[in-house]
Amino acid sequence: MSGQQSPVASRLSAVLVDDEQLARDELGYLLNQVGGVEVIGQAGNGVEALTTIERLQPEIVFLDVQMPGLTGFEVARRLVERRAAAQIIFVTAYDQHAIEAFEVNAVDYLLKPVEQSRLEVAVDRARRRIVSDRRVEPGPNVNNADLEKIIQAVAERQSRKERLAIKVGERFLLVQSEDIIYASLADEGITVVTSQHAGTSNYRTLDELHERLDPTVFWRVHRSHLVNINKIKEIVPWFSRNYILRMKDEKATEIPVSRTHTRRLREYLKL
Repeated sequence: MSGQQSPVASRLSAVLVDDEQLARDELGYLLNQVGGVEVIGQAGNGVEALTTIERLQPEIVFLDVQMPGLTGFEVARRLVERRAAAQIIFVTAYDQHAIEAFEVNAVDYLLKPVEQSRLEVAVDRARRRIVSDRRVEPGPNVNNADLEKIIQAVAERQSRKERLAIKVGERFLLVQSEDIIYASLADEGITVVTSQHAGTSNYRTLDELHERLDPTVFWRVHRSHLVNINKIKEIVPWFSRNYILRMKDEKATEIPVSRTHTRRLREYLKL
């Protein structure tokens, strides 16, 4: 069709907000694959996000939740208070805040690692919301049908077997969470070990990694170690009634159990 594009077909301007440059780069790449979105700015924290959004007036803001300074929800609430026109799409590694996202009238809530198909759905929702807001004065309430769809999408994602990316040499490999034997905190970052691979995770803390895993299977047995209880080969008694866990990896790695977690381990394993 020649001539001017329809509002739905026009390119949308976007600002990416995440405290990790790699995450912004990945999202920018995916948006380029989806098409129809022009990234006009980026921000690495909440305070910078507010000034960037106010200056550039984007139509969409892709917003991380956990950031230094101001969280994504604090940024979103301030945008709502200022009656900013930008549509908000949360992009985060955490799945427990989905409902809270809609208290600030978010368009969508995407879980990392972002899937291109879900990103396409989110962009389409933003387009439709923008067109609708041009016709009707936007209100504070969330469309119930949209909310139900997003909750369902988050639930489906939670029910799937989680995959995590680990860096092995110069490559990034996707591993199933159930294949992870243990993860340990070291000087160079977080090491994740499976039966076939050992690599480093992009997560900054074991707490963040633990949030993505099933807490009934993965136990924080020590401040520096997270283990898959289904991958314990042997439990070795240690001094002061503590234990060492010998894992099922190739090296039969030994992981100490801290005093605070020894009781839980005893109760679970009937020791």
